[in-house]
Amino acid sequence: MESELRGFNTKPSKTPQPDPTHDDASSRDDRPLLTSASNVLELEKKCAAYVRNDVYGAMGRGELLLMEKLQLGIAFVTLLPLRTILVMTVLVVYYLICRICTLFSVPNHGEGQEDYAHLGGWRRTVILRSGRFLSKTLLFLVGFYRINETHNGSKNSQENSKTAGTLQPDEPEQRPGAIRSVANIPLVGLISKCLGCVYVQRESKSSDFKGVSGVVTDRVRKAHQDEYAPKILLFPEGTTTNGDYLISFKTGAFLARAPVVPVILKYPYQRFSPAWESVTGMRHVVFLLCQFVNHMEVTWLPVYYPSQLEKDDPKLYANNVRRLMASEGNLILSDIGLAEKRIYLATLNETNQRDGFTFLIEPKMTPFAVIL
Repeated sequence: MESELRGFNTKPSKTPQPDPTHDDASSRDDRPLLTSASNVLELEKKCAAYVRNDVYGAMGRGELLLMEKLQLGIAFVTLLPLRTILVMTVLVVYYLICRICTLFSVPNHGEGQEDYAHLGGWRRTVILRSGRFLSKTLLFLVGFYRINETHNGSKNSQENSKTAGTLQPDEPEQRPGAIRSVANIPLVGLISKCLGCVYVQRESKSSDFKGVSGVVTDRVRKAHQDEYAPKILLFPEGTTTNGDYLISFKTGAFLARAPVVPVILKYPYQRFSPAWESVTGMRHVVFLLCQFVNHMEVTWLPVYYPSQLEKDDPKLYANNVRRLMASEGNLILSDIGLAEKRIYLATLNETNQRDGFTFLIEPKMTPFAVIL
């Protein structure tokens, strides 16, 4: 979250000429940002997709009731340290597994990326199987004791496919190249390299940005064509929301013209929302670990096969998948993007600074895709 404010400038600057090689969403995200809105409530209406609606309020700094403070205090001295130790243990174990599997192996280098996605044989098997098991273990440790999964092949899905692409059973020659989702769980360092993460610097305006798009497209094509190639998991919104909205999709997963599997993640809550939109990273982790039970719902939609028209127009392909996911997930479509989110976060930051708080900004690389 902090990285989304990096480079924010409240001083007016010249508006750059639009780059025809970038899609509309990317162009919006690269626009210079104006000064924050004078009325926070008015801005919240415009940026409703980023507004936190739980009891902790905007940026997790809302006024809590006495009972909520007591529950948080008890969890802070019991659950938080216990879960922190257990989570770190899991991460260290997986790190050691990855370290052993990459001994005497040289990582891939290209287009500013470095990873071990090319590993095969027993190394790939160990990394993936242990990763799946330890990921489930980690989710359990932080309170996701049960994850509800549904496979949606509803009539609504089939009706949407008549006007867009087609939804068909898996076929060997039509292996989906990408799994799509509206939620994100990042891993860092060697673990992310072993999983084949593709890293994106949001503020980059150089040719490296095109290189990242090329890497993603190549990997999606390989996953689509090669039975033994790892699939790739993409988060098409390019940022996070409060879970009630679906904002504009990037076209990266659609440039390869390969079928995709749309997946919708939801986080039902009563107190603290696990969705990450306006809370700083550390505060979000603390509140999440202090909540005894966290809930997650996963909805798998059928494989979406693009029509020829969609193959020729990645933006159309992305928009049709987006509309289908919104319909199946009862989500509200919103055309705002990262630029609006930056304005909203900057406004909250200024407000909290006036109240004596500081919103820490740290430069970070953001995982855009994860190989499965």
